[in-house]
Amino acid sequence: MALSTRHLLGIKDLTPADISLLLDTAKQFKEVLQRPVKKVPSLRDVTIVNLFYENSTRTRISFELAQKRLSADVINFSASGSSVSKGETLLDTVNNILSMKVDMVVMRHSASGAPHFLSKHIPAAIINAGDGINEHPTQALLDAYSMLEVFGTLKGLRVAIVGDILHSRVAQSNIHLLNKMGAEVVVCGPPTLIPKYIEEAFEVRVEYNVDKALQWCDAANVLRIQLERQNQVLFSSVREYSLAYGINRERLNRLNKKITIMHPGPVNRGVELDSDVADSDNSIILQQVENGVAVRMAALYLLSGSGNS
Repeated sequence: MALSTRHLLGIKDLTPADISLLLDTAKQFKEVLQRPVKKVPSLRDVTIVNLFYENSTRTRISFELAQKRLSADVINFSASGSSVSKGETLLDTVNNILSMKVDMVVMRHSASGAPHFLSKHIPAAIINAGDGINEHPTQALLDAYSMLEVFGTLKGLRVAIVGDILHSRVAQSNIHLLNKMGAEVVVCGPPTLIPKYIEEAFEVRVEYNVDKALQWCDAANVLRIQLERQNQVLFSSVREYSLAYGINRERLNRLNKKITIMHPGPVNRGVELDSDVADSDNSIILQQVENGVAVRMAALYLLSGSGNS
């Protein structure tokens, strides 16, 4: 089995069969990660550069750990303190790195479409680790894998995505994946943080009342308020947002069922999630972090061509 694409630029480009293959392969790698010896030689002699033009801790570490578990040679590149700060273009940077015979590039960039641009100009396989407000495909895959562990299937699953939908690449990738795999999606947040026409463009339902959204769903994927991406005031205050949309124990106790709480991190405790929810048995946030390594191992393995039969 092989993926239908040479790159992982977004969930939008994947088929349901691609998604299933990635999730099935992640399951195999998660079993590897439970062993005393967690390293496999699958990507020995494969050189991967982590090209991060935006600050990241969890995603970069997760990718690096996945690469080392697969025995790849890893180069970490950060835009700060590099020739980029001296005016070097993106294409020059990558061509210089490729002249060192790099096989794969894992890229995070603040500009939407940057990995797509690179994929048209360089021969290496590219994995999008987040581009602007466009997509974050491996996050959606690890979210899906985590839901599969809890529910056994994505088909017919009711998922509420709550928070800053407007600025969230995680929301876009999750919506694409859940729609392709037969789940139902509701997006919930203040009207100023939900894109216009999202219902028509993405085949989702919009709900502005968080209590109704929680009552409807099986799982709630709660997003961070991305103040750094907002160039205008979109709600009155963080406190007002928390009162209207923050998920706390009192809110969950009013439901007549138990729901699963997810978050891509980092969590703004006391804003979108209270600590007694983030750390409760409703939450699978730490499982998401753990599953991220297995999912990224799967993506790296399949895109390297090692998964071809």
